[in-house]
Amino acid sequence: MRAPAPAYTANDGIIDRAGELLGAKLLSSLDAVGEVALTVDRETLVETMVALRDTPGLEYQQLMEIAGVDYPERPDRFEVVYCLLSLTRNHRIRVHVQTDEEKPVPSVTGIWPVAGWLEREVYDMYGVLFSGNADLRRILTDYGFRGHPQRKDFPLTGYVELRYSEEAKRVVYEPVQLAQDFRTFDFMSPWEGAEYILPGDEKAKLPEAKGAPTPLKADEIQKADAAKTAAAAPPATPKVTESTAQTGAGKASPDAAPKPADPDVVKKPRAARAKPAASGDAPTAPKPRAPRKPKAS
Repeated sequence: MRAPAPAYTANDGIIDRAGELLGAKLLSSLDAVGEVALTVDRETLVETMVALRDTPGLEYQQLMEIAGVDYPERPDRFEVVYCLLSLTRNHRIRVHVQTDEEKPVPSVTGIWPVAGWLEREVYDMYGVLFSGNADLRRILTDYGFRGHPQRKDFPLTGYVELRYSEEAKRVVYEPVQLAQDFRTFDFMSPWEGAEYILPGDEKAKLPEAKGAPTPLKADEIQKADAAKTAAAAPPATPKVTESTAQTGAGKASPDAAPKPADPDVVKKPRAARAKPAASGDAPTAPKPRAPRKPKAS
């Protein structure tokens, strides 16, 4: 059995139907990225919400969220956004109202009681006032917090900081004291490097070791080996030799001998043998032997 509600409802005809219903209350409308946004008059917000909830064909019964946006350049710098859901039609819509720091926005807690906490969040983060909310207090920040953190002009470091004091045995508030100046980041590519010079970067203008990171650009990078070679002065006398007179090679030594055929094997010269006597020559007498010693008996 299929569910009676469609799985998805298109935005076709929503803006036209809302325009016929609201008339002059509708200031502008927008259908972008699959979402419908209606900007309505702030004074008629409650009437507009009741009409969007109870009119057949619209029937946005549920308030899902209330968000805030800050546009400091506008006269009405704040924009309060209401996210509505139609349970019967399975469709969502956004309703926008504009205000400033002083003009309050009518509360919709009489239509959706859940709006009480959601309006407190917008008041805490942006400082938007809601008329008709019986409990408009801060809900996200601490007690005694000054300012509204989601405003564009709120300092990133805040005004005060808290810590636990051992002397007072309680949490104390003190003015913000930074150990160093707050740094802004340009979100540039880490491979390119920043155009400005940070403290300490002047030491890295020349390449360090081989493979060390450097803030130089790709066309300015020089390898460490190339830098060392260029820095070394050429020798006064080249290490190459042009003739044997510079090395002394080829000079005969006093005990020079013919070079052997195999340089790894050097044979010891043999003693000269006596030549045999010729047929006409007188025989040579043999060399007498030394007498043997008698053996002991």
